[in-house]
Amino acid sequence: MPFKRVPQVFSASVKEVAIGTGDRAVTLGGENVLPLYGFDAPLKNPPRVGVEFSDHGPDLSIPGIAAFYAGATLPAEAAKRACEMPGVDFVSLVLDRADPNGEDRPVEDCVALCKEVAEAVNLPLVIQGSKNTEKDAKLFEKIAEALQGQNVLLMSAKEENHKGIAVAAVMAYGQKIGAESSVDINLAKQLNVLISQLGVGGENVVMNLGSAAAGYGFEYVASTMERVKGAALAQNDTMLQLPIITPVAADAWSVKEALASEEDFPDWGPAEQRGIAMEISTAAAALAAGANAVILRHPESVETVAKLISELM
Repeated sequence: MPFKRVPQVFSASVKEVAIGTGDRAVTLGGENVLPLYGFDAPLKNPPRVGVEFSDHGPDLSIPGIAAFYAGATLPAEAAKRACEMPGVDFVSLVLDRADPNGEDRPVEDCVALCKEVAEAVNLPLVIQGSKNTEKDAKLFEKIAEALQGQNVLLMSAKEENHKGIAVAAVMAYGQKIGAESSVDINLAKQLNVLISQLGVGGENVVMNLGSAAAGYGFEYVASTMERVKGAALAQNDTMLQLPIITPVAADAWSVKEALASEEDFPDWGPAEQRGIAMEISTAAAALAAGANAVILRHPESVETVAKLISELM
């Protein structure tokens, strides 16, 4: 008896969220099939690939990154160069120097830097904060005002600081925000509910459900993403019908496989290639689990993952 495949298409769909402006703007979400199931129905918008760089400048300790950004040491210069990376759809600035436990760079200086970067790029801009909820609330309010009209994505709004960020970024200045929770479907939904109760529509919010490097607890990330997509599509849970963006780079490049020297582990091969492999593996797994966008660091990773997406479409 011949096998007859029945496409699994849902009546519910993930909301679309656009970032950036003009011809280079990108739209995340919009699908009504399981992740990467383009064989069941056309994916309205393919997954997107972003590249991140710190406000310290590019990571020159990694040869491939140093070679790509050669001569571009300032963040704005790195941002302009990043827009030329093969496969990239958007760029992401990480405000590491704003961390109160580090340099504690003043808000005014961070805002000025964001304006410089925004003026240098021709792709949508995503801004990641200092990972300090109190500082990020102050940062994102001022950044949202300074970049009004540019439709940037500000990550991340957490339960502790979502009110100020959502009201300032979205309602006052027309930006987009990332709702960040900690690898738990219930926490993700609760935060989305709180943001929606402020009057912020789903077309202005993406979810950052958390991440981990492949092999380092990633199964929790994958299962959370799968549950979120299942609830959004199969159960028509409107509070979970938001695109997912997953910052991969920081986790992938901080594990032993990416950091250990070849001298210490000669059988493992070059450290840079291990880091690239970890970044690609984690990104591919995140996309298969349900991410609508991933944020990477290495040019080879960006190009490879973009090619993977293209082949699957």
